[in-house]
Amino acid sequence: MNGSDAGRRDGTAAPAGPRQLGATDVKRLNRAWRRRTGSRLGLLLESVAQPFNVGSIIRTAAALGVDQVWACGDTASPDHPAARKTALGTGRYLPWAQLPDVRAAVAAARAEGLAVIAVELASGAVPLHEAALDGDVCLALGNEDRGCSAALLAAADLVAYIPQAGRVGSLNVAAAAAIALAEARRREWAAAGAVEPDEP
Repeated sequence: MNGSDAGRRDGTAAPAGPRQLGATDVKRLNRAWRRRTGSRLGLLLESVAQPFNVGSIIRTAAALGVDQVWACGDTASPDHPAARKTALGTGRYLPWAQLPDVRAAVAAARAEGLAVIAVELASGAVPLHEAALDGDVCLALGNEDRGCSAALLAAADLVAYIPQAGRVGSLNVAAAAAIALAEARRREWAAAGAVEPDEP
């Protein structure tokens, strides 16, 4: 017999524990975080070819408040059935632009005032947790197998990598995008302190 069962049987109230938030509570909590989010965040995808990866990235980007996605190279269309299925309809919250090449995509991000940070295991790259992610930034990710091209690495303002302590030498591109986007938002939110959901 556990303690909570005993509490109920002897007539006392069981101690309140964590509970999963309902839809209304989640909306209130998300609104509170949006009020603390001032930095603009962009995403550049270079030849992310698998639609399910694109769909997963779209869903994460929409959840973390990405303002714009620029795609170039052989990046799969967000309208591909597999991308749409994985994104679960979240693509409607995310502006998307297809550019002819990486130079045009980088130029478009810079025209919006965003610093372009490529995420890649490359010489001269800095660990993601030490990278200058403050302010308005555009995170750039490359192909599932080849990663970021030499042209993208050369054009970026900074190259950062995600440290890995295990025996596997790489991450799925959608997982890498999620880690990088979350870290960019965490930097801003860490300075803001705790957030409480809106009152009803």
